[in-house]
Amino acid sequence: MTLVQEAFQEISAADFFYRNRDIAGFTSPSRALYSTIRELVENSLDACETGGIPPDIYVRVSLESGPVDGPGTYVVRVEDNGIGVPGDIIPSAFGQVLYGSKYKLRQTRGTFGLGGKMALLYGQITTHSEATIASSNNPRKRIVEYQIRIDIQQNKPVIIKHKQRSNPAHWRGTIVEFRTEADYSRAMAKILEYMKQTAIIVPYANITFVDPRGRLYKFVRGTTKVPKAPTETSPHPHGVDVETVQRLLKITEAKSLQEFLRSHFQRIGETTARKFLHYAGLGQKKTPRNMGPDDVLKLVKAMKSYEDFLAPDPTCLSPLGEELLATGIKKELGVSQEQIDDGTAFVTTLQRKPDTYAGFPFIVEIGLASTKAIQAEGRILLFRFANKIPLLFDEASDVSWNVVNELIDWRNYRVIPGETPLAVFVHVCSTKIPYKTVGKEFIADRPEVEHEILNALRESGRSLKIYLSRREHLEREKKRLDVFEKYLPKVAVFSTRLAKEKKEPDVKQLLKGVMKYTAEEEGEEATTRGSTAEEEQA
Repeated sequence: MTLVQEAFQEISAADFFYRNRDIAGFTSPSRALYSTIRELVENSLDACETGGIPPDIYVRVSLESGPVDGPGTYVVRVEDNGIGVPGDIIPSAFGQVLYGSKYKLRQTRGTFGLGGKMALLYGQITTHSEATIASSNNPRKRIVEYQIRIDIQQNKPVIIKHKQRSNPAHWRGTIVEFRTEADYSRAMAKILEYMKQTAIIVPYANITFVDPRGRLYKFVRGTTKVPKAPTETSPHPHGVDVETVQRLLKITEAKSLQEFLRSHFQRIGETTARKFLHYAGLGQKKTPRNMGPDDVLKLVKAMKSYEDFLAPDPTCLSPLGEELLATGIKKELGVSQEQIDDGTAFVTTLQRKPDTYAGFPFIVEIGLASTKAIQAEGRILLFRFANKIPLLFDEASDVSWNVVNELIDWRNYRVIPGETPLAVFVHVCSTKIPYKTVGKEFIADRPEVEHEILNALRESGRSLKIYLSRREHLEREKKRLDVFEKYLPKVAVFSTRLAKEKKEPDVKQLLKGVMKYTAEEEGEEATTRGSTAEEEQA
């Protein structure tokens, strides 16, 4: 009998994602180009928002070799005016997978410290070329530039060239440029849709895109107001596990468990800590240094089951806000304030109060828009966003799709799906978005998130119902007025002849009376419906 020996080996993080790049969204030349642009633009937006800077993002994709309609070698260049990257950090920040600034408990677009490096890694393995990174984090200092490759087996950056150059324009920001295999003709529609939706959810950004055919697309900002940057926070006791607590116990300088809880977890004061330790059955003699494995497990289980902790602190979140969301929607749908005032268009936005799932805070923001410019296409248009990222793929797997298409009865709001022009915008922001995949394309149907989206749509749907009712009423009255305008002059002529009078009656006064009656009737109806909506809400 022959013994078979299995060979074992260890691979690096870069090697793992090199072998399994599909899970990060790099499945084909077209999808890879979309993922590349998306990841680099999101890094740029994060860099700007962290410093409270209205973003100016420049993206250029140039065909270097290959057919215009099909896979070829392209050069991708992304520039921003963000806070920049320190010179000594650049090689690792762009050449080491799973290295970055995303591993903090605060809201960021990035989650895994992976996307930007995957874009460079994909470019390297498909074109065998290096990436050029230039950055300045101080307008008064020189620009630092690197040419790097990724050592895939060691997961380390390989510096090909390093230099510094003068900065006479006092520029601050980052430039990333590299070659990659791509298929722009197939990716074009998704890339442009991504740009448009980014302009909705980031209305304070200027985005310039130059495509391989030389076409220039500009998405101009509608405001310079940038949301408050999220702050880093401590973990909430409901959202931790044994490993997290074990790590905290190793680094803590606290002398007692009470002090440990107050120092390393959010929203725990002296009274809460004392009550919790009594609930957990951990006596005063226990200290962070003499906690054994069974004690740690007991502590974590008690944290999960204790119901008197305060809700997580939402200051670590940076929602867009109702005003900015409305600005983005109006800007990209081409809706003016005049259209809203005269009733030909409708836009409403709503931000829910912070809630939590599994100890992580989240906020749901909703926008509804109805205008003739919206093409119904046999369904309600759904725009999904997570931490200010447009989600374009796998729509039917997303929690928002389920709420909009399965849980809401739109007939209650005078909406006929597929006929009524309606766009729904759903934005979820959290320190930990419950994505189902590394590609960050759809949100899992967590009951707490689903419940908040449902309630937000119901609440904003009341305003939509009032608007649609008023619009239907106006359309009916317009048809009625058109009939009067068409036939009253004729009636006036015939009645004058029958009465053998010389002067025809002035029908304009009659038409004014009809219009006045219509306006008064409409006002009464709107007031009645508004009262009904308030009663429902109460």
